[in-house]
Amino acid sequence: MRNDLPFDLHSLRTAYASGLEVTEVIKEVYRRIEKLDDPGVFIAVQDQEVVLKEAAALDSALLKAMPLWGIPFVVKDNIDVAGMSTTAACPDFAYEAKEDAFVVQRLRKAGALLIGKTNLDQFATGLVGMRTPFPAPRNAIDPEIVPGGSSSGSAVAVAQGLVAFSLGTDTAGSGRVPAALNGIVGLKPSLGALSNRGVVPACRTLDCVSIFALSSDDAFEVLKSTAAYDPRDAYSRIYPEYRRSGVQSGLRVGMPDRETIRFFGDKFQKNSFYQTIDTLRDLGAKVSEVNFEPFYAVAELLYEGPWVAERNTVIETLLAQNPEAVHPVTRQVTEVAKRFSATDTFRAIYRLRELAHEIAATMAELNLICVPSIPTFVTRTEIEKDPIGPNAQLGTYTNFVNLLDLCAITIPVAQRGDGRPGSVTLISSAGRDGTLAAWGTSLQATCRPTLGAMSWPYPEPKSVDRDLEVDELAVAVVGAHMSGLPLNCELTDLGARFLWETSTIHRYRLYKLAGDPPARPGLVRDAEGSAIAAEVWALPSQSVGKFLQGIPAPLGIGSIFLKDGLIAHGFLCEAIAVRDAEDITHFGGWRAYLASLSSNLKLDKEPNHETS
Repeated sequence: MRNDLPFDLHSLRTAYASGLEVTEVIKEVYRRIEKLDDPGVFIAVQDQEVVLKEAAALDSALLKAMPLWGIPFVVKDNIDVAGMSTTAACPDFAYEAKEDAFVVQRLRKAGALLIGKTNLDQFATGLVGMRTPFPAPRNAIDPEIVPGGSSSGSAVAVAQGLVAFSLGTDTAGSGRVPAALNGIVGLKPSLGALSNRGVVPACRTLDCVSIFALSSDDAFEVLKSTAAYDPRDAYSRIYPEYRRSGVQSGLRVGMPDRETIRFFGDKFQKNSFYQTIDTLRDLGAKVSEVNFEPFYAVAELLYEGPWVAERNTVIETLLAQNPEAVHPVTRQVTEVAKRFSATDTFRAIYRLRELAHEIAATMAELNLICVPSIPTFVTRTEIEKDPIGPNAQLGTYTNFVNLLDLCAITIPVAQRGDGRPGSVTLISSAGRDGTLAAWGTSLQATCRPTLGAMSWPYPEPKSVDRDLEVDELAVAVVGAHMSGLPLNCELTDLGARFLWETSTIHRYRLYKLAGDPPARPGLVRDAEGSAIAAEVWALPSQSVGKFLQGIPAPLGIGSIFLKDGLIAHGFLCEAIAVRDAEDITHFGGWRAYLASLSSNLKLDKEPNHETS
C-alpha cells in the first residue's frame, strides 16, 4: 500500500472499497510508529500479530454496515482495555483491566481496531503533557512547544498520522489544548454523552471522554458510534440521537470582547483569531462581543477552589502510603485540597451557581461562542522553569466549560503568521454537539489547513452521506423547492425529509428565470460568483426517477458544492437561459429575493405622507 495514504476516515474507506486489505493498513500503522521513533507517545502498544489477527477476522461484507470498519485508533492510558495495564501514567498505581471500558466496547463493535495506549499528564492533571514519569511526547509540529495535556500521546498519535482517531479525557481542557497545539480537531462532548465506566477519573463529576481526529466530520462520526446511554454509569445521560445539524445563516456567535480577551502579548494568536472571526462572518454568522469576566471567574474555581479535592479522592491513598510515587507537580496540585473545608465547598457551589445563572442569560442570546483555543503557545523550556504558571495560561479558554455543562470542539484553521498552527474552539450548550460539528466542518473546509503535522491536504468535498439512510439520495435546493415554498410539495409528496440549511461555496450566481408561475431561480456556477442559501433534503432512492421527470428545461441535475465542504446533487441552469435574466446573486438566496419583493410591494401600498 502507499505509505502516504492519509488516515482520515474518508481516505481509508475509499481505499478499502478499492480493494486495500485492512491487514496492510495495520502493517502501515506499525511501520509509521517505528519510523516516528518517539518513545513518549505510547505507554503500551498491542502486539502487531494480535491486531493483524483481529483485522483478518473482520468480515469484508460488513464494510458498509460497521461505521468504523478497519479504522485504527488508540486510547489514553487512563481508559481500560481488557488484558492491558492501566497506569494513568503512574506505574505504582497500575492494574490490569478485566474488561474494556464501555467506550472501547462501542468502538470495537463499530469495527475499529485498537493499536495501543498513550501517554498523559499523570492522573490527567495538567495541560502541558510534561507531567509524566515516562518520556514526554514531542509536539508533532514543533518539538520546542509542549505537546499539550493531559491527553498528550493521544493528540500526537493522530497529528503524526499514526492512527485515524484517538480517545482522550477532558476535565479542564485535556481534550482541546493538545489538539490546538498539534493542529488537529479535539471534540469535548456534552457531559454524560460518552460513558466514563472503565475510565480512571480526574474529577468524576466533570470528566468526559474526548475525541481527537483530523477533521470535524471524523470526530463527529466517532462520537455517533460511541455515544450511548450506559445504565452502569451513574453519570451517563440520555441525549437525542446525534445527527449533524445544519449550518444556518444568521447563527448568533459570541466572542470575548476586546476589554476581556486575553492573548498574553501573542500578536500572532490575536491576528489569527480575528481573521477566523471574519471567516465566520463570511460564512453567515452574526458575531457579537461578550464580557468574559464571568467565564474566567468560573475557571478560577476549578483549580483555586475545592474542586481540586475531587482529584485528591482518586490518589488520596497512594499519596498517604507512597507520596514519592506521584509526580512532584501532580502532588503539588492535588495537595492543595487539604486547605479546603466542607464549608468552603458549599460556598464555592453557591458562587458557581450565581456565575452560571449570569452566564446562562448570555448563552440564551447566542447559539454558540467562539474563543481562541489557547491564548498563546508555551515552550518546554518555559514549563521547565515554571511548571504551574504557563500551564494555567493554557487553560484560559477551557477550564470553565465542564463546570458550566457545555460542549466544545477545537478546530484547526489557517496557519498563523509565524507558521504555528491556528485554531479556535466553538462552545455551546449541552446536547448541541451536532451544531458545533457542522460549523467546525464549514470553518475547517473554508480555511483548509493541512491535516495535523502531515502534508496531507484537507480532503476534497465528498457526497452528503453522513445523515442518509442506505436507500436515500441527498438533494440540494436553492429555489421554489425550499421549505414552505410552492414546489416543496414535490419533495415531501415523494417522501423526502429535510436535513439542514446551508449555502453553496462562493462560486455561484443566481438568476430570476422567466416563465409561468410559480417563480423560480436558476443557479449557474461562476468563478466570480457568491454563496447562495440552500437546503439539503434526503430523497428516497425509489422516488428519484419520478422527481427527475418533473424537472423542466432549462434546469437539470448536477453537482452542487456546499460550504460544508461537501457535494450534493441539485438544480443547475443552462448558461444560455440566463443571458437576459435578472441577476439576483446579491440577495444571497431565493428567500431573500422574495422578501425584497414583498417589502417593495408594501412600500408601494403605503400612502406618501409628504405629498398627501
